[in-house]
Amino acid sequence: MDGLPFLAAAVRISVPYALAAVGACFSERGGVINIALEGIMLNGALGYTLAAHATGDPWLGLAAALGAGIVTAALHALVTIGFRADQITSGLGINLLSMGLTRFVLRAVFDSSSNSPRVAGFSELPLGPLGDLPGLGPVLATPLVLGAAAAVAAAQWTLFRSVFGLRLRVMGERPEAGATLGLSVPRYRTLGVLVSGAFAGVAGAWLASEQHSFTDGMTGGRGYIALAAMIVGKWSPLGAAAACFLFGAAEALQIALQGSAFPAEVLQMLPYLVTMLALAGFIGRAVAPRAVGVPYDPERP
Repeated sequence: MDGLPFLAAAVRISVPYALAAVGACFSERGGVINIALEGIMLNGALGYTLAAHATGDPWLGLAAALGAGIVTAALHALVTIGFRADQITSGLGINLLSMGLTRFVLRAVFDSSSNSPRVAGFSELPLGPLGDLPGLGPVLATPLVLGAAAAVAAAQWTLFRSVFGLRLRVMGERPEAGATLGLSVPRYRTLGVLVSGAFAGVAGAWLASEQHSFTDGMTGGRGYIALAAMIVGKWSPLGAAAACFLFGAAEALQIALQGSAFPAEVLQMLPYLVTMLALAGFIGRAVAPRAVGVPYDPERP
Protein backbone atom coordinates (compact mmCIF):
# COMPACT_ATOMS: atom_id res chain seq x y z
CA MET A 1 0.00 0.00 0.00
CA ASP A 2 1.64 3.23 -1.17
CA GLY A 3 1.83 5.97 1.44
CA LEU A 4 0.98 9.07 -0.61
CA PRO A 5 -2.04 7.62 -2.47
CA PHE A 6 -3.36 6.27 0.83
CA LEU A 7 -2.90 9.67 2.49
CA ALA A 8 -4.62 11.38 -0.44
CA ALA A 9 -7.56 8.99 -0.17
CA ALA A 10 -7.80 9.55 3.59
CA VAL A 11 -7.86 13.33 3.11
CA ARG A 12 -10.47 13.11 0.37
CA ILE A 13 -12.73 10.87 2.46
CA SER A 14 -12.29 13.02 5.59
CA VAL A 15 -13.52 16.28 4.04
CA PRO A 16 -17.31 15.77 4.41
CA TYR A 17 -16.89 14.33 7.90
CA ALA A 18 -14.75 17.28 8.97
CA LEU A 19 -17.07 19.93 7.54
CA ALA A 20 -20.12 18.42 9.24
CA ALA A 21 -18.29 17.89 12.54
CA VAL A 22 -17.01 21.47 12.61
CA GLY A 23 -20.54 22.70 11.98
CA ALA A 24 -21.81 20.53 14.84
CA CYS A 25 -19.31 22.26 17.15
CA PHE A 26 -21.07 25.58 16.57
CA SER A 27 -24.52 24.16 17.18
CA GLU A 28 -23.65 22.24 20.32
CA ARG A 29 -21.39 24.92 21.76
CA GLY A 30 -24.49 27.11 21.54
CA GLY A 31 -26.58 24.54 23.38
CA VAL A 32 -28.45 22.77 20.55
CA ILE A 33 -27.88 19.11 19.67
CA ASN A 34 -27.89 18.72 15.90
CA ILE A 35 -28.76 15.12 15.08
CA ALA A 36 -30.15 16.54 11.82
CA LEU A 37 -26.67 16.67 10.22
CA GLU A 38 -27.46 13.58 8.17
CA GLY A 39 -30.56 15.15 6.63
CA ILE A 40 -28.84 18.51 6.12
CA MET A 41 -25.99 16.84 4.22
CA LEU A 42 -28.48 14.92 2.11
CA ASN A 43 -30.39 18.09 1.21
CA GLY A 44 -27.12 19.87 0.47
CA ALA A 45 -26.06 17.09 -1.90
CA LEU A 46 -29.39 17.28 -3.71
CA GLY A 47 -29.21 21.08 -3.90
CA TYR A 48 -25.75 20.84 -5.43
CA THR A 49 -26.91 18.26 -7.96
CA LEU A 50 -29.96 20.24 -9.06
CA ALA A 51 -28.01 23.48 -9.55
CA ALA A 52 -24.97 21.85 -11.16
CA HIS A 53 -27.21 19.88 -13.52
CA ALA A 54 -29.15 22.99 -14.53
CA THR A 55 -26.13 25.27 -15.01
CA GLY A 56 -23.10 23.02 -15.43
CA ASP A 57 -21.30 25.20 -12.85
CA PRO A 58 -20.05 23.52 -9.64
CA TRP A 59 -19.76 26.90 -7.89
CA LEU A 60 -23.47 27.52 -8.36
CA GLY A 61 -24.04 24.00 -7.13
CA LEU A 62 -22.04 24.84 -4.02
CA ALA A 63 -24.15 27.97 -3.45
CA ALA A 64 -27.33 25.89 -3.76
CA ALA A 65 -25.99 23.32 -1.30
CA LEU A 66 -25.11 26.09 1.14
CA GLY A 67 -28.63 27.49 0.86
CA ALA A 68 -30.23 24.07 1.27
CA GLY A 69 -28.16 23.42 4.38
CA ILE A 70 -29.09 26.74 5.96
CA VAL A 71 -32.80 26.32 5.19
CA THR A 72 -32.85 22.81 6.67
CA ALA A 73 -30.98 24.01 9.76
CA ALA A 74 -33.45 26.89 10.09
CA LEU A 75 -36.26 24.34 10.37
CA HIS A 76 -34.36 22.58 13.15
CA ALA A 77 -33.78 25.91 14.90
CA LEU A 78 -37.45 26.86 14.60
CA VAL A 79 -38.62 23.59 16.13
CA THR A 80 -36.03 23.37 18.91
CA ILE A 81 -35.44 27.02 19.81
CA GLY A 82 -38.69 28.63 18.75
CA PHE A 83 -41.05 25.90 19.99
CA ARG A 84 -38.62 24.33 22.52
CA ALA A 85 -39.26 20.84 21.18
CA ASP A 86 -37.02 17.91 22.01
CA GLN A 87 -33.82 18.35 20.03
CA ILE A 88 -33.14 14.67 19.40
CA THR A 89 -36.67 14.10 18.13
CA SER A 90 -36.47 17.14 15.87
CA GLY A 91 -33.17 16.02 14.38
CA LEU A 92 -34.35 12.50 13.69
CA GLY A 93 -37.57 13.85 12.19
CA ILE A 94 -35.61 16.09 9.83
CA ASN A 95 -33.43 13.14 8.80
CA LEU A 96 -36.50 11.08 7.94
CA LEU A 97 -38.10 14.05 6.17
CA SER A 98 -34.96 14.62 4.11
CA MET A 99 -34.78 10.98 3.05
CA GLY A 100 -38.33 11.08 1.74
CA LEU A 101 -38.07 14.57 0.25
CA THR A 102 -34.87 13.89 -1.69
CA ARG A 103 -36.30 10.64 -3.04
CA PHE A 104 -39.44 12.49 -4.15
CA VAL A 105 -37.48 15.29 -5.86
CA LEU A 106 -35.16 12.75 -7.48
CA ARG A 107 -38.10 10.99 -9.08
CA ALA A 108 -39.93 14.22 -9.98
CA VAL A 109 -36.93 15.92 -11.64
CA PHE A 110 -34.87 13.03 -13.01
CA ASP A 111 -37.55 10.30 -13.26
CA SER A 112 -35.42 7.97 -11.17
CA SER A 113 -35.75 6.69 -7.63
CA SER A 114 -32.07 5.80 -7.27
CA ASN A 115 -29.72 8.35 -8.86
CA SER A 116 -29.43 11.49 -10.97
CA PRO A 117 -27.61 12.02 -14.29
CA ARG A 118 -23.95 12.97 -14.18
CA VAL A 119 -23.20 16.55 -13.08
CA ALA A 120 -20.08 18.71 -13.07
CA GLY A 121 -17.70 18.41 -10.11
CA PHE A 122 -14.85 20.42 -8.64
CA SER A 123 -12.35 17.74 -9.68
CA GLU A 124 -12.90 18.84 -13.28
CA LEU A 125 -11.71 22.40 -12.63
CA PRO A 126 -8.13 23.36 -13.58
CA LEU A 127 -5.61 22.59 -10.83
CA GLY A 128 -3.42 25.34 -9.42
CA PRO A 129 0.30 25.14 -8.58
CA LEU A 130 -0.41 22.57 -5.85
CA GLY A 131 -1.67 20.18 -8.52
CA ASP A 132 1.92 19.40 -9.52
CA LEU A 133 2.75 17.87 -6.14
CA PRO A 134 3.26 14.09 -6.48
CA GLY A 135 0.52 11.95 -4.98
CA LEU A 136 -1.26 14.62 -2.96
CA GLY A 137 -1.41 17.35 -5.60
CA PRO A 138 -4.77 16.54 -7.24
CA VAL A 139 -6.40 16.34 -3.81
CA LEU A 140 -4.82 19.41 -2.19
CA ALA A 141 -5.51 21.53 -5.25
CA THR A 142 -9.25 20.82 -5.11
CA PRO A 143 -10.99 24.04 -3.96
CA LEU A 144 -13.18 22.34 -1.35
CA VAL A 145 -10.19 20.61 0.28
CA LEU A 146 -8.35 23.90 0.64
CA GLY A 147 -11.56 25.57 1.74
CA ALA A 148 -12.21 22.88 4.35
CA ALA A 149 -8.74 23.29 5.82
CA ALA A 150 -9.18 27.06 6.01
CA ALA A 151 -12.67 26.64 7.48
CA VAL A 152 -11.38 24.41 10.29
CA ALA A 153 -8.75 26.98 11.28
CA ALA A 154 -11.23 29.85 11.02
CA ALA A 155 -13.82 27.95 13.06
CA GLN A 156 -11.28 27.24 15.81
CA TRP A 157 -10.37 30.91 16.02
CA THR A 158 -14.00 32.03 15.89
CA LEU A 159 -15.15 29.75 18.70
CA PHE A 160 -12.26 30.36 21.07
CA ARG A 161 -10.83 33.77 20.18
CA SER A 162 -13.68 35.96 18.94
CA VAL A 163 -16.40 37.82 20.84
CA PHE A 164 -19.07 35.91 18.92
CA GLY A 165 -17.50 32.59 19.89
CA LEU A 166 -17.32 33.58 23.55
CA ARG A 167 -20.96 34.59 23.58
CA LEU A 168 -22.02 31.45 21.73
CA ARG A 169 -20.19 29.27 24.25
CA VAL A 170 -21.92 31.11 27.08
CA MET A 171 -25.26 30.06 25.56
CA GLY A 172 -24.18 26.43 25.75
CA GLU A 173 -22.86 26.66 29.29
CA ARG A 174 -24.95 29.19 31.23
CA PRO A 175 -27.55 30.84 28.98
CA GLU A 176 -29.15 32.58 31.94
CA ALA A 177 -25.86 34.42 32.52
CA GLY A 178 -25.86 35.60 28.91
CA ALA A 179 -29.45 36.77 29.23
CA THR A 180 -28.50 38.70 32.37
CA LEU A 181 -25.90 40.57 30.30
CA GLY A 182 -28.60 41.55 27.79
CA LEU A 183 -27.70 38.97 25.13
CA SER A 184 -30.44 37.19 23.20
CA VAL A 185 -30.16 33.47 23.89
CA PRO A 186 -32.48 32.42 21.01
CA ARG A 187 -30.59 34.65 18.57
CA TYR A 188 -27.16 33.22 19.36
CA ARG A 189 -28.41 29.65 19.49
CA THR A 190 -30.13 30.11 16.14
CA LEU A 191 -26.93 31.50 14.62
CA GLY A 192 -25.02 28.47 15.90
CA VAL A 193 -27.51 26.09 14.30
CA LEU A 194 -27.47 28.01 11.01
CA VAL A 195 -23.67 27.91 10.89
CA SER A 196 -23.80 24.16 11.44
CA GLY A 197 -26.30 23.91 8.57
CA ALA A 198 -24.00 25.86 6.27
CA PHE A 199 -21.07 23.55 7.01
CA ALA A 200 -23.17 20.40 6.61
CA GLY A 201 -24.65 21.68 3.35
CA VAL A 202 -21.16 22.17 1.94
CA ALA A 203 -20.28 18.66 3.14
CA GLY A 204 -23.19 17.37 1.07
CA ALA A 205 -21.94 19.36 -1.91
CA TRP A 206 -18.57 17.61 -1.63
CA LEU A 207 -20.23 14.19 -1.74
CA ALA A 208 -22.25 15.04 -4.85
CA SER A 209 -19.25 16.72 -6.51
CA GLU A 210 -16.99 13.73 -5.90
CA GLN A 211 -19.59 11.26 -7.12
CA HIS A 212 -20.73 13.57 -9.95
CA SER A 213 -24.34 12.67 -9.16
CA PHE A 214 -26.89 12.31 -6.41
CA THR A 215 -27.71 8.84 -5.14
CA ASP A 216 -30.59 8.01 -2.83
CA GLY A 217 -29.28 7.86 0.76
CA MET A 218 -25.77 8.77 -0.36
CA THR A 219 -24.73 10.21 3.02
CA GLY A 220 -24.64 6.67 4.42
CA GLY A 221 -24.51 7.64 8.10
CA ARG A 222 -21.76 10.25 7.71
CA GLY A 223 -23.73 12.77 9.74
CA TYR A 224 -23.79 10.45 12.74
CA ILE A 225 -20.08 9.70 12.42
CA ALA A 226 -19.43 13.45 12.26
CA LEU A 227 -21.26 13.82 15.58
CA ALA A 228 -19.10 11.08 17.06
CA ALA A 229 -15.99 12.86 15.75
CA MET A 230 -17.13 16.09 17.39
CA ILE A 231 -17.43 14.29 20.74
CA VAL A 232 -14.03 12.63 20.33
CA GLY A 233 -12.63 16.05 19.45
CA LYS A 234 -14.15 17.51 22.64
CA TRP A 235 -16.38 20.00 20.85
CA SER A 236 -13.34 21.67 19.27
CA PRO A 237 -13.08 22.20 15.47
CA LEU A 238 -9.42 21.17 15.37
CA GLY A 239 -10.03 18.13 17.54
CA ALA A 240 -13.11 17.15 15.52
CA ALA A 241 -11.19 17.49 12.25
CA ALA A 242 -8.38 15.30 13.61
CA ALA A 243 -10.92 12.64 14.64
CA CYS A 244 -12.48 12.84 11.18
CA PHE A 245 -9.10 12.19 9.60
CA LEU A 246 -8.84 9.07 11.78
CA PHE A 247 -12.19 7.85 10.51
CA GLY A 248 -11.27 8.79 6.94
CA ALA A 249 -8.04 6.81 7.23
CA ALA A 250 -10.02 3.80 8.48
CA GLU A 251 -12.34 4.03 5.50
CA ALA A 252 -9.40 4.45 3.12
CA LEU A 253 -7.79 1.38 4.68
CA GLN A 254 -11.02 -0.55 4.15
CA ILE A 255 -10.96 0.35 0.46
CA ALA A 256 -7.27 -0.45 0.08
CA LEU A 257 -7.69 -3.91 1.65
CA GLN A 258 -10.58 -4.95 -0.56
CA GLY A 259 -9.71 -8.11 -2.45
CA SER A 260 -7.22 -9.16 0.19
CA ALA A 261 -7.45 -12.13 2.55
CA PHE A 262 -9.50 -10.14 5.06
CA PRO A 263 -13.23 -11.06 5.12
CA ALA A 264 -15.36 -8.48 3.32
CA GLU A 265 -17.74 -8.23 6.28
CA VAL A 266 -14.89 -7.24 8.61
CA LEU A 267 -13.66 -4.60 6.18
CA GLN A 268 -17.14 -3.09 5.84
CA MET A 269 -17.46 -2.63 9.58
CA LEU A 270 -13.94 -1.19 10.02
CA PRO A 271 -14.86 2.56 9.92
CA TYR A 272 -17.72 2.02 12.36
CA LEU A 273 -15.55 -0.11 14.63
CA VAL A 274 -12.96 2.66 14.74
CA THR A 275 -15.76 5.11 15.62
CA MET A 276 -16.94 2.96 18.53
CA LEU A 277 -13.40 2.38 19.81
CA ALA A 278 -12.65 6.10 19.64
CA LEU A 279 -15.80 6.94 21.57
CA ALA A 280 -15.07 4.27 24.17
CA GLY A 281 -11.57 5.64 24.60
CA PHE A 282 -12.33 9.36 24.72
CA ILE A 283 -15.96 9.98 25.70
CA GLY A 284 -15.17 9.55 29.38
CA ARG A 285 -12.76 12.48 29.21
CA ALA A 286 -14.91 14.66 26.97
CA VAL A 287 -17.21 17.03 28.85
CA ALA A 288 -20.19 18.33 26.91
CA PRO A 289 -21.36 21.93 27.22
CA ARG A 290 -23.40 22.19 30.41
CA ALA A 291 -26.65 23.38 28.82
CA VAL A 292 -26.53 21.44 25.55
CA GLY A 293 -29.86 19.82 24.79
CA VAL A 294 -31.70 21.94 27.36
CA PRO A 295 -34.32 24.32 25.89
CA TYR A 296 -33.97 27.84 27.26
CA ASP A 297 -37.01 29.17 29.09
CA PRO A 298 -36.62 32.85 30.09
CA GLU A 299 -39.37 32.44 32.69
CA ARG A 300 -37.66 29.54 34.42
CA PRO A 301 -35.85 30.54 37.60
